[in-house]
Amino acid sequence: MLPVCRDFRDEVDELHAFLETLAPEDWERETQFMAWTPWDVVAHLHYFDLLSRVSLEGEDAFAPERTALFRAVAAGRTNKELARERFADLDAPKLLARWRETAHALAEALGACDPKRRLPWFGPDMGVAMFTTARLMETWAHGQEIYDLVGAARTPTDRLKNIATIGVKTFGWTFANRTLEIPGPPPYVRLVAPSGAIWEWGEPNEAECVRGDALDFCHVVTQVRNVADTKLEVRGPVAARWMAIAQCFAGGATDPPAPGARGPQRPAV
Repeated sequence: MLPVCRDFRDEVDELHAFLETLAPEDWERETQFMAWTPWDVVAHLHYFDLLSRVSLEGEDAFAPERTALFRAVAAGRTNKELARERFADLDAPKLLARWRETAHALAEALGACDPKRRLPWFGPDMGVAMFTTARLMETWAHGQEIYDLVGAARTPTDRLKNIATIGVKTFGWTFANRTLEIPGPPPYVRLVAPSGAIWEWGEPNEAECVRGDALDFCHVVTQVRNVADTKLEVRGPVAARWMAIAQCFAGGATDPPAPGARGPQRPAV
């Protein structure tokens, strides 16, 4: 099994354990992300984990699902609405259990794939490792809005390297997705891991670089935080333009939250 498949499974288990601590009323509180509730977050993750299982069946099986989703979005339907419609009969405990079961099965199926295999998705096809990394990234990023909702501390792990890597690899995508010209080669990135290890991408370059805590970088590329709300050191015009709009996830161009718009909230009284 690829290491990232184990990391994905472990990320699911950590979020699942945290979600089991939520009070019943927390499941219907609105987070800072598009007014989604924790129920909506888990439903969204479950929805796309199920679609990921279809992707493993190949292009012929996945193409109708892709077409149906594109048509629904073009008709004005949102991911939140689609998930609520599909899982309307599930309360929070049943949804939580079903999500974890599906995610575990997905991790095992991805781990059993030929690492060279490419899987269809809603954008370009992806190799197995990148596909799994994208599922891990979604799980981690959407989980953060629930931690923020209840004001709970979250201990980062070195699984963040998967997210930092996809963040660096989508430098060009960030601009191309907005039909913008890529402003230059990727800046040098140097991050301090939760373990204290140093992670680097590119050749050292003092003129164009992003330095700092890996958690801050992952928050920015997943648009969990505005770069202004982090302690990242961003040098150079290319690096600054990238961090202002960084987007490591698929879909249409999305703006990051405004400064101060996302962060820990007080628990409900």
